[in-house]
Amino acid sequence: MAVGFLVYATVMAFNISIKNTVTWVIMGVCAVATFLLFKQPWIFPALILLGGITTNLSRKRIPQIEQKPRKIKWWNFWLFGIIFITAGFFSEVARKDNWPNRTPINLFENTYRMGSLVFGGGQVLMPIMYEQFSVRPEAVRGKNQALGLVNPDDPYNGVIQVDEEDMYTGMGIVRGVPGPVFSIASFTGGMALKDKGSTWQVLGCLIGTIAIFLPSALLVLFFYPIWHNLKKYAAVYRSLEGINAAVMGIMIGSTFYIMKDIAWVEPKWMGLMNLTVMLSTLLFLVFSRIPAPVLVIAYVILGWLF
Repeated sequence: MAVGFLVYATVMAFNISIKNTVTWVIMGVCAVATFLLFKQPWIFPALILLGGITTNLSRKRIPQIEQKPRKIKWWNFWLFGIIFITAGFFSEVARKDNWPNRTPINLFENTYRMGSLVFGGGQVLMPIMYEQFSVRPEAVRGKNQALGLVNPDDPYNGVIQVDEEDMYTGMGIVRGVPGPVFSIASFTGGMALKDKGSTWQVLGCLIGTIAIFLPSALLVLFFYPIWHNLKKYAAVYRSLEGINAAVMGIMIGSTFYIMKDIAWVEPKWMGLMNLTVMLSTLLFLVFSRIPAPVLVIAYVILGWLF
């Protein structure tokens, strides 16, 4: 069902983001790169950056209109960057020095970073969280095993681990509750600390909620005053064109990667059931007015029955 929602989001955003040849190329390259390099955490910001640069290589489609330069007060933007750098510094120090109870610090940094770098809303956030909390830990453990550095007490080398099935559950349930899709960060934060007890799990939910929405709040408060100046420059619009195309490619590549981890063949009846649920979710969303929470409840009941 979660995959069906991702496919639907991709279909709905396609006509908005893909309008010309260069955006088609960016989308295709980013989709392939995302699928092949999904385990690498740098791939998402790198593709977004390259997408913005690519559409700025030509100035013919969106030329710059001559205008008087405006002064931009960048100091309003500093707090956002200070928190970003400070959280990253302490998270890495806590991991390397193996601080006791360091998980909340790492969780805040992981979630704040994703909230800062994500483009395209919750549809892109979910695959990024899936990579960070479910795919990357397994990749780290596999690398440690290959190097003979496995620590029985910490096989993931300080990387937060959330079970794949739990992530699938969160990606589906978030559609059945009111509010933005970003609220999946609250669920993920709680699941990341569930092994420490109920009090820590509640703390994880709070950390996930604050860390995912804090970048947006800071951007609204401090970045909005300079946005009306920046949007006068054609380079900004050209960058957004490439970024939107890159986000489309990331969504497509992520969808296929997540589909790879779901059983489609064995056992045969389960594979057919999974395929039916994915396609029916997409078709209901496109061609009917059935609310998303109703679909979620229906598929939860279906999963319970089978």
